[in-house]
Amino acid sequence: MSRKAQGDAAEARARSFLERQGLRFVTAQFRCKVGEIDLVMDDQGTLVFVEVRQRRSARFGGAAASINGRKQRRILAAAAFYLQIHGCNRPARLDVVAIESDNRLNWIPNAFEASP
Repeated sequence: MSRKAQGDAAEARARSFLERQGLRFVTAQFRCKVGEIDLVMDDQGTLVFVEVRQRRSARFGGAAASINGRKQRRILAAAAFYLQIHGCNRPARLDVVAIESDNRLNWIPNAFEASP
């Protein structure tokens, strides 16, 4: 299976999981020049930007640990751009769905936020 197919499968699994938790799907794979958002969901009026990470091995810290400061800044910039172009004036948060090497799914709501 190609890396893209693996990524698409991980995003589909994360979407399905989040929908079972009551979130509503908005869009997937939002791309702009500053970054990419894997999933955009709605959680009772809060717009949720979701980064999906999958790792085959925990040797270098696992899926959640792979989201470094640079990646966080790119996600934040893409989320800000999404909000701007869609004229959204409602609460928003950034979540992570980490799929670990043992296939365990870990949902981290409000995983990180913009620095003041």
